[in-house]
Amino acid sequence: MAAEDHELTISRYINAPPARVWTAWSTAEHLEKWWIPAPIECKVITLDLRPGGGFETLMREGGGAFQPHVNGCFLEVIPEARLAFTTVMSAGWKPIEPWLALTAIMSFEAVGKGTQYSARVLHKTESDSRKHEEMGFQEGWGTAINQLAQLVEGPV
Repeated sequence: MAAEDHELTISRYINAPPARVWTAWSTAEHLEKWWIPAPIECKVITLDLRPGGGFETLMREGGGAFQPHVNGCFLEVIPEARLAFTTVMSAGWKPIEPWLALTAIMSFEAVGKGTQYSARVLHKTESDSRKHEEMGFQEGWGTAINQLAQLVEGPV
């Protein structure tokens, strides 16, 4: 089975330099504004940007109680260039059983005055990848990237 069968990808040009896109990714109050498609709200619990550091967000819809969204562990952190996390471990490399096992690798490539932002999401199996796609990967991650672009392309 080809590796591509386990992967989903999305890429978009953002008209802001990688430093601004990185700040939106690496600052909790900024991440909460774009990480989950609106009108769903996001709350960042942990954003420990270092290999082995925790990444935990909650989500809330319609003013209800916040529910688990992502609980993961950062694998690679290269400011303004690359960020990788997995949901099969939590902070401190502790194995966990996620509702959806994945490893996400985001890249921030300077292109002209902007950033080519790409996300490559790897799944354990082809069926997990298909499940994620059927859940609306392109629409959900695409909406979140649009929200990211709106945040960083605006005035400082």
